[in-house]
Amino acid sequence: MKPFIIHEDEVEYRFDGVSGPKYLLRGPRSDFGMVVLMPGEDFPTHYHREVEENFFALEGKVDIYINGEKFTLRPGELCHVPPKHPHYLINRGDTPWKAIFVKAPYDPKDKVDVDWLPGQPFPEIE
Repeated sequence: MKPFIIHEDEVEYRFDGVSGPKYLLRGPRSDFGMVVLMPGEDFPTHYHREVEENFFALEGKVDIYINGEKFTLRPGELCHVPPKHPHYLINRGDTPWKAIFVKAPYDPKDKVDVDWLPGQPFPEIE
């Protein structure tokens, strides 16, 4: 891979081009991107078997549930999610939440969806 520069405006967000994640780098060793959740928007519970995921909040705030436990991530805070830790994000505020995310090592197939929402019994994972 050769060195490059990319501006975030060159890539669209996954949810109708205005929110959700967008990748600025996919591999070969890590993923790097931006994520926006609009007020009331969430990102479904999932985990990674081998990949760790990090979120650095830039704007707004978001509730992130890790293994069913609620944390609130505010601007300037970093949240580290180790492998095999299911996580769910929801923006309960009145402004968009924007963050940088980094996932490593690179493995685009290492995502396991979990059918869970806050208030439900937390499932066991494999």
